[in-house]
Amino acid sequence: MTEEMTTPLETSHRFLDEAGDTTFYGKGRQLILGTEGVSIIFGMTIVRIDRPFNDVRNEIIALQKQVETDPLLNTIPSVVKRVQRGGFYFHACKDMPEVRSLFFHYLRELPCEAEVAVARKIPSLFANKHHGRDDEFYADVLSHLIKGRLKKPQRLVLNIAERGSSTRGKVLEDALGKATRRAHKHWKADELKGEVVFNIQNPGREPILNVADYLGWAVQRVFEKGETRFYDYLREKIRLVVDLYNAEKYAGNQNYYDNQRNPLTAKNKLGPHST
Repeated sequence: MTEEMTTPLETSHRFLDEAGDTTFYGKGRQLILGTEGVSIIFGMTIVRIDRPFNDVRNEIIALQKQVETDPLLNTIPSVVKRVQRGGFYFHACKDMPEVRSLFFHYLRELPCEAEVAVARKIPSLFANKHHGRDDEFYADVLSHLIKGRLKKPQRLVLNIAERGSSTRGKVLEDALGKATRRAHKHWKADELKGEVVFNIQNPGREPILNVADYLGWAVQRVFEKGETRFYDYLREKIRLVVDLYNAEKYAGNQNYYDNQRNPLTAKNKLGPHST
């Protein structure tokens, strides 16, 4: 038996959360993109943490407790609700500015790196490519965050935020299958050395998922509001943003936004899609 066969793979952990939602239609199949509470993009963020995980968890928990015990913050309805449900945790789209500020300052000093896959919610594409199924849409977006990580010989543990039916085993395996097929376009089968393991986590119990949530939300604000200040503040942490379904910019990979040479700007703001 060769050394290659007997040497165990190194284990690496990544943390993933989504921004926005996969909703396209309301009652009567009415298109509701961009209406109150419905996003016009769906994004997924994968984060690498470059510090001991337990240290980071403890620091985030300390910040959570700070919010819970601060009389200026612990009367905010969104804070009260999460405390009543088992404990406060950071959730960018629901946090008030004072709470967000606290966590954004922490993230700016945290050694980490993120990649964000952004999917424009295009009804015709949803119908034809994803057969009108939320789960297929979710799996397709997730596959883009996995495909480039299959070549490195590692046991890659993807700690992924629980999201209803989207994080069922079959959906995640479909995402891995899509990722593998995409990787085969660039590498031979025997070059794909990585092993992927999914670890479904509740964001209220895995504090590090709050990091992925906030970084993804900062990107979402650019695409949905043209608001860049959150992205700009954390830009050095967001290595890459891929605008997956922007066919007009596929040539030359212009839909890839590097945080140094080609960062996002207010020009990346989208409007609701109707076709």
